[in-house]
Amino acid sequence: MTRASGDAIVVTGVAQREAWKARELPPVEHLAGGVWAVPGAAPRDGLPAAGRLGGGIWSVPVPIPHNPLRYTLCYLIPGDDGLVVVDPGWDSDEGWAALESGLRAAGATPDDVRGVVVTHVHSDHHGLSKRLQQSGAWVAMHPAERDALTPSGSPVDWLRAHHVPEDELAVLAGTIGRHRLTAPAQPDVLLDDGDAVPVKGRRLTVVWTPGHTPGHICLLEPDAGVLLTGDHLLPRISPNIGLQRPSSSPLEAFLESLVAVAAHDGLEALPAHEYRFSGIAARARQLRAHHDQRCEEIVATVERLGSPGIWQLASELTWSRPWEEIGPMRVGAVAETMAHVRYLADRGALTWSGDVVTRAT
Repeated sequence: MTRASGDAIVVTGVAQREAWKARELPPVEHLAGGVWAVPGAAPRDGLPAAGRLGGGIWSVPVPIPHNPLRYTLCYLIPGDDGLVVVDPGWDSDEGWAALESGLRAAGATPDDVRGVVVTHVHSDHHGLSKRLQQSGAWVAMHPAERDALTPSGSPVDWLRAHHVPEDELAVLAGTIGRHRLTAPAQPDVLLDDGDAVPVKGRRLTVVWTPGHTPGHICLLEPDAGVLLTGDHLLPRISPNIGLQRPSSSPLEAFLESLVAVAAHDGLEALPAHEYRFSGIAARARQLRAHHDQRCEEIVATVERLGSPGIWQLASELTWSRPWEEIGPMRVGAVAETMAHVRYLADRGALTWSGDVVTRAT
């Protein structure tokens, strides 16, 4: 376990972080007796080796092809009546093989999977749900995620409306298309805030955390001392908060959701990417500070530019790499810029009319 200085998180998934730094898949791990261990590995630091399928939760990395996130951390949760799989990962032969390997480590097969819960319906979380559903598992999600499975409007029209240059349209629209699932698994079970996941022998309940998507959920398992955080809380990356519906304010929803999860500060966070950590409230504060700083930068940039459009504004902001090097991920940058502008306009700091943003007077 490694502790950072100041108001920071504590990395609990040390092997996962080592693999992340090495750009490798982390090991399959099992939570047994309050300790995470690698199945078949010799005990380390006096810790017990992992057991077979039992009361513990399993962490299984499922690769994401050609993506800087590299993998989704899928979780296997045993119950008295079978296994629940959370976020089974991207639909590919390599991903399916990784999931089957993780199930074997847990002493199970796809036929032992009773249900699937997806924190949200992005392809790197919901892709393999269809294969498990075809093996007899039910699929559960929030109602707002069910609604998001049917896309509305053309991505080209959405991009063009925000003055995306014509020579960028095809590449960026293709990026949106690649992340839309073809004939995705439809839900058999709908889960709302506070609902219990239908798995016997578990107190597994839903914490609705909209922001990254309208129906994003986290899963609370107090007996195991964990909160499965999906993409809502990641230890290092700030999840993309993009405007998806003109009638909503995803950033406002996300900030409110941070307050909701901070109430579970004593639990270990099991995210869908990177590595496990503790310090949920600290991470929530870090993300709040990040978005406060982004809002300040946007207001200052609008003042400097006068009356920019969304595309121009996004291109002038600070990102993790220079704008020219972001490539297809400019789609996310534009959507996130819009979310912040909407949030600031709702609070009277900016005026947003059509595609033009100005400083409120």
